[in-house]
Amino acid sequence: MPEVIPSAARKAAFAATASLALLATACTGQSGSGAMDDASKDTTINFWHAWSAPNEMQAVKSLVAGFEKAHPNIHVNVVGNMTDDKINQALRSGGDKAPDVISSFTTNNVGRFCSSGALVDLNPFFKKSGIDPQTTFPKPMNEYTRFDGKRCTAPLLGDAYGLYYNKTAFKKAGIAAPPKTWSEFESDAKKLTVSQGDSYQQLGFMPDYHGWETTTEHYFGQFSPTYFDKDGKSNLARDPAFQKGFELQKRLVDELGGFQKLETFRSTLGDEWGPRHPFHTGQVAMQLDGEWRLGMAEQARPKFEIGVAPLPVPDDQVSQYGKGYITGTIAGIAATSHKQNAAWEFVKYITTDTDAVVGFANDIHNVPSTLAALKSPKLTYDPRFKTFLDIAANPNSTTTPASLNGGVYLVTIQQFGYDYESGKVKDLKAGLQKTAAQIDTDIAQAK
Repeated sequence: MPEVIPSAARKAAFAATASLALLATACTGQSGSGAMDDASKDTTINFWHAWSAPNEMQAVKSLVAGFEKAHPNIHVNVVGNMTDDKINQALRSGGDKAPDVISSFTTNNVGRFCSSGALVDLNPFFKKSGIDPQTTFPKPMNEYTRFDGKRCTAPLLGDAYGLYYNKTAFKKAGIAAPPKTWSEFESDAKKLTVSQGDSYQQLGFMPDYHGWETTTEHYFGQFSPTYFDKDGKSNLARDPAFQKGFELQKRLVDELGGFQKLETFRSTLGDEWGPRHPFHTGQVAMQLDGEWRLGMAEQARPKFEIGVAPLPVPDDQVSQYGKGYITGTIAGIAATSHKQNAAWEFVKYITTDTDAVVGFANDIHNVPSTLAALKSPKLTYDPRFKTFLDIAANPNSTTTPASLNGGVYLVTIQQFGYDYESGKVKDLKAGLQKTAAQIDTDIAQAK
């Protein structure tokens, strides 16, 4: 598979979720103020995006070229490597140089984008074009692009999370196939762990929340939790899925050596984006990760064969094996734009035109974001990559819902995870209740 290096902008977007959610404020533009332009006339729109790696920039260039060929009267001025904070500032200020169309890696901010009015509601545009988002996009992507009745964004490629495993280590440990249930996973993780004094020669799996992609939302996605009730209150202390998810992770921490031993080992390992990632080197035998990891791992030329499978599911949900956690890039139209009809033509093309989505997915090496593109014979990929295509198309796959204050609630849950796995918090149920109350308070204060 070709080289896949996620841009620094994507990594920064994940880290900045909470602070950016607090930065977004009400936009001065009105929802219907800019949609009177004539998209058939000669015009130029501004498109701001976060991609920055050379291969990504070339992919965007090709995508825009395809649009301009199909719409010769609409010219696209592309501004790349734009962080979410810069995009937020431009959405508030407007002006001729401000974006008409934006793309963001931070799906957690959709609730803020929609509720503040920074991006226009796309529902009328979809309806006008005769496009049904329900039948166009995979269910999780359809969900994370809207909030409180508004669809202010559309999916623009996606990320699916699965399980990478060291086939050589599996064979040596006598494990015939990747685990389908979490109980099988626990057993395999212990079999694959080879201790070496106070450290490890090989660790079956790094369960710590400070690990690589082992976040609470990625774990919990396999339990299909309901984050909020119908009144918008946190379900953290009421939905058993959360307790089961926390208990699973804590068992893994305890069974694989304990928090301190794992953290000491983790501090000696390579970083997530470099060639010395512990899965690449064989120091960790199983890895929860996104579709991009395959190309990165192969480029590192590991001394073992890489296997790819869906993440395990709870034992009582074995019929849903094959599902996973989904997130991705989003695109939207600025409320301050005076060229919203032309902007919509661009958004419609890059998010719903099958060949455009497939071409961009091939170039970026991400998961396509329409059901038609997922089935396209024009997709080119390593056969193992199909695991992620299947996860994206699986109706049982999940995502995290949009919230009024963006991804603050996820940061709060993750912080509780740190306290629980380390032993700082010992009463899980009481901790979940306290954390849920904090989430409700934060959302109430954001209104």
